[in-house]
Amino acid sequence: MSHETRLTELEIRITEQDKIIEDLSGEIAEQWKVIDHLRTKLNALTTRFLELEEQTQPDIPVTRPPHW
Repeated sequence: MSHETRLTELEIRITEQDKIIEDLSGEIAEQWKVIDHLRTKLNALTTRFLELEEQTQPDIPVTRPPHW
């Protein structure tokens, strides 16, 4: 294999790898957007759940024990 052929093959590989890295970087960026959206939604749902849980808890009156 000549040096020129070898150099051409390496250049092709580098170009292909650059494209793959660029594609993967784009995918990661999209997944972070989804993760941030889901995190925001989870926080909102957690807050709402805690509010509903507080509303449904019975009020326990504070009374003196019978032995006082």
